[in-house]
Amino acid sequence: MDRGGAKVETRGETRIELRHLRYFVAVAEELHFGRAAARLNLAQPPLSQQIRQMEELLGFALFVRTSRAVRLTAAGAAYVERARRLLRAASHDIDEVRRVAKGEVGSLRIGFVGSSMLTALPGALQVYCAEYPEVALELTEAYSARILEMLEDGSLDVGILRDGDESAAVHAELLLEEPYIALAPARHALARRRRLQVEMLRDEPFVFYPKSAGNRAWEKPVAFCEAAGFRPRIAQVAPHWLTIVSLVGAGIGVSLAPECVRRIAPAECACLGLKGVETRSRVEIAWNKAETRPLVERFAEVVRRFVGRGGKPGGD
Repeated sequence: MDRGGAKVETRGETRIELRHLRYFVAVAEELHFGRAAARLNLAQPPLSQQIRQMEELLGFALFVRTSRAVRLTAAGAAYVERARRLLRAASHDIDEVRRVAKGEVGSLRIGFVGSSMLTALPGALQVYCAEYPEVALELTEAYSARILEMLEDGSLDVGILRDGDESAAVHAELLLEEPYIALAPARHALARRRRLQVEMLRDEPFVFYPKSAGNRAWEKPVAFCEAAGFRPRIAQVAPHWLTIVSLVGAGIGVSLAPECVRRIAPAECACLGLKGVETRSRVEIAWNKAETRPLVERFAEVVRRFVGRGGKPGGD
C-alpha cells in the first residue's frame, strides 16, 4: 500500500483504492447500502457499483445480498478490520506528513556559542519545546567559526552566532545587540570605578578568547582598543567565558566582554562600563541559504518573537 497516496496494491496488477476501502467499511458497518450511501454522501447505485468493482478486483465476494438483508461473507468479515487498519494508517501517515510540512515534528540540530546561554536564548528554547513538543532538539556548543562551517556542510540546521563572519552560503540575521564591558580583578585600582575609558587598559595584560573562535568576534574589541591608541597585550588565552572571568578574578589580567558575561562573573572579578565605546556585540541566528524546511523557519519565528519581547513569554 502507498499510505500517502490513494491506492492499495493487492496481487498482480490489481489495485484497490482508498475510496474502495472507505465504501466497503461503511457498508460493512451499516449492513445497508442506502444508509451507507447517505453516510458517504453518495447515491446508492454508484456505491453498489463501486463495491462490485472492488469484489471483482479482489476476486472474492465481500457481501451476501438478498432482497431483505445484506451481510458480510466470511472473507468480508475477515477483511473489514484489515481495511479499517489500512485507512487508519493512511490517515495517520497523511497527518504526520502534514505536520512535517508545518514544521511541527522532526528533529533540529542547533549549534550555539556558549555566551548565548547568558542571553534570552534558554528561555526561547523553553518556549519552543513547549510549542513544538514533538520536535527533537540536538544541541551543540561551539565557536561561531565552527558553527558556520557546520551550517555550510549541512551538519547543523540552525546556528546561534556571536559576531559571525560572513559566509556566501549562510543567511544570518540579528537577534540582539549588547554593549561591551571591561573585566578587572576586584582588588585592582580600576575596580573602584563604575565606568572607565578603554585607554585606561593600555598597560594591562589581557585574558582573551582565541582568534579561531571567529575573526569578527575577535577583531571587534581589538578594533576599539586600537581606536584608543593601543593594541591589547594578550597574556593568556582561554576558551570559555567562565574561565576568562575566573582568571581575571585571580589577577591574571583584564578583559573585554559582552554585557551578558556580567551574569557569571565571580565576586573577585569586577565588571565595569565603558565610556565612549559605541561598538556592540551582535547575537545572530543563522541557517544555510539552501534550507527550505518549515521546521527551521518555525524555530526562527519562536526565537525572534521571544527575543523581541525582551525575553518574556506571552501571547502575540
